[in-house]
Amino acid sequence: MTQSPAHTAPLSLEAVNALSADAFTDYFAGVLEYSPQYAQAAAAQRPFQNAEEVADAFKDAVQTDSESAQLRLIRAHPDLAGKAALAGELTAESAHEQASAGLDRLTPEEFAEFGRLNDAYHEKFELPYVVCVRENDKDSIFEGARRRLANTPEQERQAALHEISRIARLRVLDLIADGDGK
Repeated sequence: MTQSPAHTAPLSLEAVNALSADAFTDYFAGVLEYSPQYAQAAAAQRPFQNAEEVADAFKDAVQTDSESAQLRLIRAHPDLAGKAALAGELTAESAHEQASAGLDRLTPEEFAEFGRLNDAYHEKFELPYVVCVRENDKDSIFEGARRRLANTPEQERQAALHEISRIARLRVLDLIADGDGK
């Protein structure tokens, strides 16, 4: 079962370090979209000294994975304001994050623009546009998508992985009491 930060009381770092490998994997399964194998890899890096080390373990697991696995992880992310959002098929984490940036309250014109940007991304990169929406607002998300369409496929893969690490970090910090990295 994927835990949602909105519905789970954060655990202390001591409790996180004491979880069994399976319980750790279950607790952090939602950190990376439909990719609990990274939580499993992070569990093997314990004990952690602080929440930032937990976030770094997820980042390292992704960065050291194969390019094909990285592409699967990127493709597991939903389009922003896309069909999955409209159908209510986002993970709890993604739905909360998209709402926090106002992506659930777009005008018809903005929704159409996101559709065009999502289509352009899929056509050029065969990937969704991935951005850490919690660190952006609607305008900067639009601007970033337009700017990143000029990337090469390799630049975009790296940009998406960078954004995924930012998303994962915030999700990890949500799940750890006093998860401000101290």
